[in-house]
Formats: sequence, structure tokens, C-alpha cells
Amino acid sequence: MNPFNPSRADVREFFATAWQKARDAKPATALETLAGEWVREHPEYHALLAAPVKTENDVAGGEANPFLHLSMHLSISEQVSIDQPPGIRAAAERLAARLGSVHEAQHTIMECLGEVLWNAQRQNQEPDGAAYLECVKRAAG
Repeated sequence: MNPFNPSRADVREFFATAWQKARDAKPATALETLAGEWVREHPEYHALLAAPVKTENDVAGGEANPFLHLSMHLSISEQVSIDQPPGIRAAAERLAARLGSVHEAQHTIMECLGEVLWNAQRQNQEPDGAAYLECVKRAAG
């Protein structure tokens, strides 16, 4: 597995392994531990991750992609932990306080991140970190 360019199968295997280690209280890397914590917050994904992952999700039919969702949780957690872009930690903390939940705050931040990534892809440009941070700050109030 290339850690900088994991395949779809690699991502699925990572989350399945992280969840198994979390369920079985087995030693895990820091990233696996964090992934297991986010999976624990999403019981709707438990059965999917408990069995070998062989099926595709019907994203076009409106079904959310659990692997993308969990990956975004990990990305946002990392951004907040290193405060990148600068100011994201404070904005995320204000948002979590306003919503009363880190989990719900991350879902709101995901909307901002998704919009910025979609715009970057559509315009064939790098993601706009300033626009992302501004969106999170607006949500935080």
C-alpha cells in the first residue's frame, strides 16, 4: 500500500482493520485508534466494517460513501490537531461548543470541506484554504 495514494481496497481494509482492533481492544497505531473512535460514532457502519468489504455503495442513488465520510473525519481531526489551515482549531472548537458536539461540528465542517474540494476540482485549482476557513468560521458564529 502506498500511504500517499491508497487504493480503494486499501482504504476499506484500513477502516475494517481499525474497527476490528477497536472492537477487540487490540493494540493499534494512533491513526487506527482515531479511525476506530470515529467508526464507534457511526453504528450504521459497524456491520459493513465487521464483514469483509466487498460491495460498492450506491452513491449515485443517494447512499453516502462510509469510507469517504470516515476519511473526512480523519482529515478534519488532523487539520484541527495541527491547526492547519491556521485558525481551524479555534473555529472548530467554537462550532463544537455552539452545537454541543464535536461529532456534529465535524459534520458541519465536512460540508465546508466538500464544497471547497468540489470547487477546486471544478475549476481545476488547488483547494482554497481561506474559503474553507471562512466557511467554518461562519458556521461557528
